[in-house]
Amino acid sequence: MPKSYSIAIGSDHAGFKYKEEIREALEVLGHNVTDFGTHSEEPVDYPLFIRPVAEAVARGEFERGIVLGGSGNGEAMVANRLKGIRCALCWNAESARLGRQHNNANVLSLGQRMMPLETALELVRIWLDTPFEGGRHERRIALIDGAG
Repeated sequence: MPKSYSIAIGSDHAGFKYKEEIREALEVLGHNVTDFGTHSEEPVDYPLFIRPVAEAVARGEFERGIVLGGSGNGEAMVANRLKGIRCALCWNAESARLGRQHNNANVLSLGQRMMPLETALELVRIWLDTPFEGGRHERRIALIDGAG
């Protein structure tokens, strides 16, 4: 059986529908998911919902985080402002796999307007199932985190 994770999830209005679908799918798979909002498609400012997800992961309260928006770009930028966060903006299977394998991404950013729901769900699965390769990548992660 695959590992079960504690996952923080959040979105703005443009990622709300996929957030709801992903949260539900993760819960069915046995993951412990905490939803940081938003809770509707009413327009909101995405940093207000993305930063708390990233902060909770950075503090170690959650093993992983997933953030969503229209493109996922702004969400990744907000998350990556925090020390200890390595947020991967993913758009296909290879980007999700490499985000974990080479970059040990602890937050995943997805754009609802950039892909069908089936793709988003597949990217989440790949990202959760792919282990960090370590080795030469560990030195690079240390450099990202400022310990190199």
